[in-house]
Amino acid sequence: MNNQKHKILIANRGEIAVRIIQACKDLDIGSVAIYADDDIQSLHVKLADEAWSLSGITAKDTYLNIPRIIEIAQKSQATMIHPGYGFLSERAEFAQAVLDAGLIWIGPSPHSIQKLGDKIEARKIAASVGAPLVQGISEPLQNSKQALDFAKAVGLPIAIKAAYGGGGRGLKVVWTLEEVETLYESAVREAVTAFGRGECFVEQYLDKPRHIEAQIIADQHGHVVVVGTRDCSLQRRNQKLVEEAPAPFIDDTIYQQILESSRNICRAADYVGAGTVEYLLSRDGKLSFLEVNTRLQVEHPVTEQTSGMDLVAEQISIALGNPLSVQTTPVAQGHAIEFRMNAEDPARGFIPAFGQIKTFTPPTGLGVRVDTGVFSGSLVSRHFDSLMAKLIISGPTRDICLQRAKRALAAFEIDGVASVLAFHRAIVNEADFVDDFQVHTRWIEENFQQQFEPQPRSQFTQDANLQRYPIEIDGKMHVVGLPAGLFNTIATQPIETSSEKTASLTTNDLRAPINGVISTWKIQEGDQVEQGAVVAIMEAMKMEIPVVAHQAGKIQHLAVPGMTCHADQKIAEILQ
Repeated sequence: MNNQKHKILIANRGEIAVRIIQACKDLDIGSVAIYADDDIQSLHVKLADEAWSLSGITAKDTYLNIPRIIEIAQKSQATMIHPGYGFLSERAEFAQAVLDAGLIWIGPSPHSIQKLGDKIEARKIAASVGAPLVQGISEPLQNSKQALDFAKAVGLPIAIKAAYGGGGRGLKVVWTLEEVETLYESAVREAVTAFGRGECFVEQYLDKPRHIEAQIIADQHGHVVVVGTRDCSLQRRNQKLVEEAPAPFIDDTIYQQILESSRNICRAADYVGAGTVEYLLSRDGKLSFLEVNTRLQVEHPVTEQTSGMDLVAEQISIALGNPLSVQTTPVAQGHAIEFRMNAEDPARGFIPAFGQIKTFTPPTGLGVRVDTGVFSGSLVSRHFDSLMAKLIISGPTRDICLQRAKRALAAFEIDGVASVLAFHRAIVNEADFVDDFQVHTRWIEENFQQQFEPQPRSQFTQDANLQRYPIEIDGKMHVVGLPAGLFNTIATQPIETSSEKTASLTTNDLRAPINGVISTWKIQEGDQVEQGAVVAIMEAMKMEIPVVAHQAGKIQHLAVPGMTCHADQKIAEILQ
């Protein structure tokens, strides 16, 4: 195989784009990066062989813009497209558009994505091969009453899920009958915003379960291999923070169930490429199929560290028609733990933070791997996911991993934006995680007790503001993007700091918890509210974030719904 004739366009950004670029260099394959305006100085843009502008700011206009991505692929003479994870990676219509353009799609077929991406259809496939399942419905919900009837029939808690979702978006766990209607409507809204479709289904929710998954890889010759297992139980808002491989403290019966059912599910769906079959494991040892993610996972490095496989290189090889490099499940070599370095503030409920990173100094040393999409000076854009980097620690045993993690986390420096670094430093000293592994998917919300100091708010950074000009070079028209006002008289103004912005706020002021948009108010002007009550919903990162009353009193001066706010900006007053 002559890899030099191929060129891969990476339809993504951040650390996963960098990871794919590195694999391309290892395989001597050309790489093409694409970028939104905010990402013009990003690491993936600097490292790729070529970088092409998507000419936009928001996800919708850039990394979700299928016609524009295909256009760039053709102009750059790319022969293959790798979608990474998130964005368009699980969109069957994107995979089909790539194939229709005569390009090689690095991923499962559009048909497999469609079948397994539909969570209801995936449940049917799982049931057909005898995979373990909790009770659930077989068709999308038509209204909240159907969810209420299901809850009354099977008991609480229940999970309302986006049928075409993933990554925790469009997932709501219902603990009381009174909140069924509200959470159903919230799940539908999130699903429409994140995935463009609002269909939801409902199933039993296992209380305090572990989240366990199987890494699958399958080629075009009928070979389906489980590369290894992972545990991803440490989550907030149903999104993972810490993952490890192999999944610790599971008995051989559960392990064999996972291996057999995940292989059978993928075979039944004619699956090709890398994918993940996810499960929940209850406290009493009941295993239940959750979903299939038809893409590479964020946490794939821990499996690479313990299996010795380069999963990205394997994806590319499979897309080129080659057989798998392994035919049976490899024996795990040692242990690995991944810590996601998100720009989020644990003291404020892990709400995302945005701005410019002043200092980013990752650790080094034995057993330390850092997959990053940022460096000192990088912009964490408010338009995209808050993941900055991943710290992956490996060692011969879990105990040695944890000791190396303490060393590495202590050496890690991130300044300029809030980060979850303090949480990770705390978690490696928590007995529930370190010793007897009592963590579960809601452990952070329900059991984690440590308090953190709120981190300084980042200075607000304007979106990259590029003015585009047509310019002719050697008789060919090009478009050049230059900073707006570059040719104007430059007038410097002091940057408004967080402390300056909030100095005039009073104790009665209700502040926005995040940079985002006020979707709706749950109360009326002049209502009496209780401390801790949810008074509004804000939207950020395609998720709904509740705004909670900081004190009891009469609420007034409500900001206009639809208004875009900065974190800590006053949006109402609560008079005691």
